[in-house]
Amino acid sequence: MGPKHRRRIHVVNLDPAAEHFRYDVAFDIRDLISVDDVMEELQLGPNGSLVYCMEYLLQNMDWLQENLDNYDDDEYLIIDCPGQIELYTHIPVMNKIIDQLRTWGYNDKMVSVFVIDATFVTDPAKFISGSLLALSAMISMQLPHVNVLSKCDLVEEASMDRVLEMESALQLWDILGDNSNGSISSLQPFQHLDPNTTESEETIARTNRETKWNRLTEAICSLLDDYSMVGFNPLNINDEDSIAQVLATVDHAIQYGEDAEVKGADYDDFDGGEEE
Repeated sequence: MGPKHRRRIHVVNLDPAAEHFRYDVAFDIRDLISVDDVMEELQLGPNGSLVYCMEYLLQNMDWLQENLDNYDDDEYLIIDCPGQIELYTHIPVMNKIIDQLRTWGYNDKMVSVFVIDATFVTDPAKFISGSLLALSAMISMQLPHVNVLSKCDLVEEASMDRVLEMESALQLWDILGDNSNGSISSLQPFQHLDPNTTESEETIARTNRETKWNRLTEAICSLLDDYSMVGFNPLNINDEDSIAQVLATVDHAIQYGEDAEVKGADYDDFDGGEEE
């Protein structure tokens, strides 16, 4: 990163199921509670244990506040949250945590970053589904929102660019949908037709099912297009420009550094004299 991107960054782990990190963690929710401990002590499954952990955090927010208070206003905190979408769309636990952060004065300093694997781009049905989840999370969390396509180094750049350059979700489905291996084909084996059904009748039934699913997909695409708020920023961890672009997008969302003083070069050690 160049000098303009330098800042004091700390990564916080709020995922009680996380196990391995490639970076230093500033503080970790597992010091308070972990999924493994809950599974062992309460005999809950992984999903139930995760929900329990986040609700436990909500009841012990003083722990989070004490840790956050250790950092200055100009320090950059990346809070890694659980990835289970149910925590954001089905139950209010994450919304309540965000509301508490607002009361502590972080209201205009937070941005949600929704991360989805770029491998989804190769399947239009999955990509549209991921876009719908991104929209759902954005509406639920009510924060400035940035969508990121991660692992772009694992996807052919031309294929990814082709999808990202589409003007709408409906256009994406119209152009690439017929090549998708998505819901329509995967649902066909579960349709039980009468053993006496002729081949032509079965073909007609299959066509009708495909028509219905295509209409549903088109309706979902229209919903995404109507909001016009779902776009993705590609992230390739091996490309410094890609990282800088995502960082700049996040900075813009929260206006990071807007109130920083403009600093000129320090010429105190320059006497203006000629070289000897």
